[in-house]
Amino acid sequence: MSGSLRILISGQHGQVSHALQNSLKGLGELIVLGREQLDLSQPESIRPVVRHIKPDLIINAAAHTAVDQAESEPELAFAINATSPGVFAEEAAMLGIPLIHYSTDYVFDGSKDGLWNEADAPNPLGIYGSSKLAGEQAITASGAQALILRTSWVYSLTGRNFLLTMQRLLQEREKLTVVADQIGAPTWAGTIAHSTRALIERWRDGKPGQWGVYHLTASGETSWFGFADAIGQELIKAGKPCATLEPIPSSAYPTPAKRPLNSRLDCSRLQREWGVSQPDWHDAMLECLAQQR
Repeated sequence: MSGSLRILISGQHGQVSHALQNSLKGLGELIVLGREQLDLSQPESIRPVVRHIKPDLIINAAAHTAVDQAESEPELAFAINATSPGVFAEEAAMLGIPLIHYSTDYVFDGSKDGLWNEADAPNPLGIYGSSKLAGEQAITASGAQALILRTSWVYSLTGRNFLLTMQRLLQEREKLTVVADQIGAPTWAGTIAHSTRALIERWRDGKPGQWGVYHLTASGETSWFGFADAIGQELIKAGKPCATLEPIPSSAYPTPAKRPLNSRLDCSRLQREWGVSQPDWHDAMLECLAQQR
């Protein structure tokens, strides 16, 4: 594949989609469709849209990501996160084109001591993780050429996410408690988008790795408390007010959906197969924040 690509991106206003729209400039024609044009809650409506557009590549950047809300609306979560990715994959297989799809650390239960790798057995704790795992399985069953990229703790300067919430709360309050026993890698949406471009370029240039499931997060690890502390340190450096942080266990902050305690993903397979690696989470956070000034 060479020349200008026709790339269909589902999801218009999400963090990853927004980052993709910046990172993929120059690769070809980006056809970005929001909920009005491509409603993933109605999976069968996807087929005529894809067939009309006839893309060279599909990137599914849309998802039901409200983890706690998913517990009370499982049918909607499964329609968007499971059935629709399967439809995208079936259409991609029919057209003979690749699909890139984003999944999550929540397919695991967090019980492992070390890093999770792609060969580890998934065991999601809630509806969100279960629906995302079902999406992975539907894509694999389709036989399409697909990259399923599991990521974690996604943040950016758009939408609702931990970074923006912490920036606001740390400046509004005198004291803030944050969970300290969940460990993972905060991953900037820009990192995901940059890596996605590198993967697309490898495929476009005829040098793809193996298709399948891969882990794609920032390198390194921290807790939600550690992430909040790093955000606070940057506020202090900028001369802004910052609350005092206090670490708490997950048990002190109950939520409708249970979270995995260990979300650390081993991303070495992506480096080996595709030659794509990710920056340290803290370095990526600083790069993200630099765009806010």
